[in-house]
Amino acid sequence: MNTVGPLKIDVWSDYVCPFCYLQLAVLEQLQQTYGERLEFNWHAFELRPDPLALLDPSADYLRETWSRSVLPMADRRQVMMKMPSVQPRSRKVLEAAAFARNAGGFEAFHKEAYRAFFEKGLDIGETHTLLDLATSTGLDRQAMEQALNAGHFEKDVMVDQQLAQKLGLRAVPVVLLRRSDEALEDARVFNGTLPFDRLSQEIDALATWA
Repeated sequence: MNTVGPLKIDVWSDYVCPFCYLQLAVLEQLQQTYGERLEFNWHAFELRPDPLALLDPSADYLRETWSRSVLPMADRRQVMMKMPSVQPRSRKVLEAAAFARNAGGFEAFHKEAYRAFFEKGLDIGETHTLLDLATSTGLDRQAMEQALNAGHFEKDVMVDQQLAQKLGLRAVPVVLLRRSDEALEDARVFNGTLPFDRLSQEIDALATWA
């Protein structure tokens, strides 16, 4: 019997990170398998904040990474993906996701933002794209536009970014697993695109119901 409440999973990710999208299905499977026994908390991690240079979408090294690593894993995990023709900054979509969380529509927006970029090739750095996503996922389009224009959720993104820095997190995706009575600083850290079975084993080993 679990006597300390649900285990907590904190995830840092970025919408322009292909490996974050590849890991999303695994995390969704964990949610479906464990239900209320897991509490998920999603955090923003802007991989290339201004003034860091953006990736060149036509660069050979990026194509090689997709050919060597991204697409083979996408095939194994049965995730539809194509290499985007743009590489935008992700600050705005991370703010839009924070808006969606505040409005109670995070999960749908979260998944559709990834799909928009990696399946449809849309520029998720553009406000109009995000507003279209808001509409398609049942969010208030006008309210999101006002929030993005005013920077209402910029602080939320920065808080997540600063927390990641404090915890020594330097790459995404990353999952932090802990009991509900443990501090985030004491969480077990799992980097990269780990398979469902590995994370499930770690959860079962930690949980009192295992």
